[in-house]
Amino acid sequence: MGTEPTMVCEGIRRAYHTDQEVVWALWDVDAVADAGQMTVLAGPSGSGKSTLLRVIAGIDRPDAGRVEVAGRELTSMSAGGRRRFRSRHMGYLFQDPAANLLSYLTVWEHLVMAGKIRRAAPTRDLLNQLEIEDLADEHPARLSAGQQQRAALAAAMVGEPDLILADEPTAELDTQSAHLAVEALTRLRDLGATLIVTSHDQEVLDVADRLLRLEHGTVKG
Repeated sequence: MGTEPTMVCEGIRRAYHTDQEVVWALWDVDAVADAGQMTVLAGPSGSGKSTLLRVIAGIDRPDAGRVEVAGRELTSMSAGGRRRFRSRHMGYLFQDPAANLLSYLTVWEHLVMAGKIRRAAPTRDLLNQLEIEDLADEHPARLSAGQQQRAALAAAMVGEPDLILADEPTAELDTQSAHLAVEALTRLRDLGATLIVTSHDQEVLDVADRLLRLEHGTVKG
């Protein structure tokens, strides 16, 4: 018997309102992410992939449709309920590496903080797996953008959350740093993490277990 998907969304619609019109960023989107796999949301800028990631994370509430993560329906929760659920059950990475870290905490202290939120004891094995064990006592300002992304991924993995979401994790990295970030994502997947990643980076697309292409707010193919 197969396991239930970690994430299911059905009929997702999301609109943005301007003074002149209503712009639909997502229209009747269905998506599934299976446990222990990397699902990549691909598409050009403006296709709706980052909007969909924010809806899946519970940061934004859709105008229609439902999102379920680890058996819990997010769309019926209050904003506070979604925020608490996200803190305990998900790791979320923004595109800007520096936005994922607090300047006054060391790499290790970020893992400790994540452990307190998820009621789990962090281990340095995560830093070893991502090859940043020698940076445990460094602050973000002393790290390269690629090292910051790997540190954020390590913190996101503390307590083995049900889902890790990453928005264009290689977009602001140089080629070598982007390659290391992709290696980090695949290592986390190999450790059993379930990931949903937005990207138009071909290297990320090449390692996807499932690829969902969005165009003008709808899934194609």
